[in-house]
Amino acid sequence: MTRDRALSLLRVAVALLVLAVVVLGVARSWSQISVDLTRVDIGSLALSTLFAAVGTLLTMLGWRVLLTDLGSPLHLAPAAGVFFVGQLGKYLPGSVWSVVAQADMASRLGVPRRRTGVVGLVAIGLSIVTGLLVGLPAVPHLIRTGGAPLSAALLVSLVVLLVLCWPATLNRVVALGLRVLRREPLERELSTRAVLLTVGLYILAWLCFGGHLLVLARAVGGTGAGAGLTTAALTGYALSGSLGTLTVILPAGLGAREGLLTLVLGSALSTPGAAAVAILSRFVVTVVDVLAAFAGWTYARRHQLLTSAGSGAAGDPANGTSAGTGTGTGPGAAHAP
Repeated sequence: MTRDRALSLLRVAVALLVLAVVVLGVARSWSQISVDLTRVDIGSLALSTLFAAVGTLLTMLGWRVLLTDLGSPLHLAPAAGVFFVGQLGKYLPGSVWSVVAQADMASRLGVPRRRTGVVGLVAIGLSIVTGLLVGLPAVPHLIRTGGAPLSAALLVSLVVLLVLCWPATLNRVVALGLRVLRREPLERELSTRAVLLTVGLYILAWLCFGGHLLVLARAVGGTGAGAGLTTAALTGYALSGSLGTLTVILPAGLGAREGLLTLVLGSALSTPGAAAVAILSRFVVTVVDVLAAFAGWTYARRHQLLTSAGSGAAGDPANGTSAGTGTGTGPGAAHAP
């Protein structure tokens, strides 16, 4: 057996183990969890889905800002097609499949694969950093339910990540990474404006995801919810989601995110209630991802981004690129809204 094959099997085994632990924990408390699930009405579910959809859109816009800054502005439709279809890669073990898929599709719009790959990895890094920042108020809730060692490690990691994601340092890290991989350097560096704008969009995205969780938590908790539920829910998703992203062997942080959400929300809800909210949150976000990917897939199929290489790269007005340059030509191509 080859080393790569062994590592792949190990990742799958660990992912299945974590999933089994989560399923077992849910099964043990299912009688109470099922009661909590029935407390969520259609209105709350719809509002929660809307918050999650806005958060997903903001995430795409942040990715688009970085791509524009490096010299490949795309109109909103092709950018959404590439980003949302590629995002389904996060549901595979490992965090790079979405980047690989996005680079492949964007190359058919005239965007160099190297450029899309760098943007994808930088976007993941900024998403983690902003998630940890937004999630800081949720740390006391995690400590209160027994997560003190994790919280201490989180604070140390956040300081390191903030230094690495400062624009000047970030550009050096990108250049070093390309040299190590024996790739050509980027034609231009990421600007401070683009990085800060992306950070702002990602912070808003995390707060929207927190809003979707808060709606569900209030529906489940009702009048029996404890003090601090708003803070725990509004910032707890960012903390759990960013830490879940770091568990690269798990598809979309499956299991890890739900476990952390249950711990954070457990300071204001019963454990079964917190678990019910975490389960519903996973369902809502997955539905939003699938619907967004379907819309992106529809565009991608229509413009041949999923078939023969090179299609759509020769100045097609619909994709917002000029022949061979990957630069936008229409209104709104150079800047995110």
